[in-house]
Amino acid sequence: MFGIDTTILAFIALAGVSAGAVAYALMFNRIQSEEKTEKRLETIKRAETDRSIVAATRDRAAEAAKRRKSVQDSLKDLENKQKSRDQVVKKPPLKVQIRQAGMTVSMEKFYLYSVVCGVVLAALAFLGGAPVWAVPGALLVGALGLPRWFVSFRRGRRVKAFLNEFPNALDIIVRAVKSGLPLNDGIRLIANEAQEPVKTEFRRIVDAQQVGLSIPEAAMRMTETMPCPEAGFFGIVIQIQQQAGGNLSEALGNLSRVLRDRKKMKAKVQALSMEAKASAVIIGSLPFIVAFLVYLSSPNYIMPLFTTSSGHMILAFSAVWMSIGIFVMRKMMNFEV
Repeated sequence: MFGIDTTILAFIALAGVSAGAVAYALMFNRIQSEEKTEKRLETIKRAETDRSIVAATRDRAAEAAKRRKSVQDSLKDLENKQKSRDQVVKKPPLKVQIRQAGMTVSMEKFYLYSVVCGVVLAALAFLGGAPVWAVPGALLVGALGLPRWFVSFRRGRRVKAFLNEFPNALDIIVRAVKSGLPLNDGIRLIANEAQEPVKTEFRRIVDAQQVGLSIPEAAMRMTETMPCPEAGFFGIVIQIQQQAGGNLSEALGNLSRVLRDRKKMKAKVQALSMEAKASAVIIGSLPFIVAFLVYLSSPNYIMPLFTTSSGHMILAFSAVWMSIGIFVMRKMMNFEV
């Protein structure tokens, strides 16, 4: 019984193994083809994933290149516009200079005042006993020199006042933008609350918006009435931010920091050049001091310079050379930052 059972079990096991072998032999090709199909599908999926990654990377690179090209084109356009404005800023017409000085006088009144100033200065020179040839010179100086010097003086003083207040105005705009206000409201706040001449310049931006100009275009026009690079920086920052996007508060904050650093650098340069300026003042005043001391000690020795024609010629040549020396020293002491 045990032997029969063992034989039957062995026969059954052998039959099962034979059936499995036959089934494996029949299904081998199908199993192998399925494995190849799975490997092929996995390869295709991996290739599609790689292609999608490559396409995404290529799209990001193309987008970055497109944005970079847009910024470069904007900078080039702004640079060309700035060059054309710099020509007006460096050598502006007299009418523009009067406007940049903050004066409201018309050209007709300015020429009238110039003629009156020249006539008064020539009359004073004639009544003071000046030589006849000096009277026309006094007329030209009074009509052409003094009025334009006054306009230049007012212009420089206005620019200096603007630079002292401009970084504070930018800080106020930065705080307004960070608090959620639009840029337009920040500019209106400066136009109403800031000190002069910053208040007037931002008021012009607000007025330009009311006639249809955008904020970047109005800001770029600030250099027409405020001839300084800092005003151009503000317009460029606003223009680039509008075209390329970005954090406006951070850009204006960086601009404010740059303007303060420029101011510190100018003060440092001025402090370092004070020794040269003191030396120039001493050297320039020595001829007058020596002439005055010689007049006190020996008046007959120096009076021929003022009473004879040859003395007048010597004084004229001396004045020319002194002016050239003062001009050269001034150029050597003044640094553009």
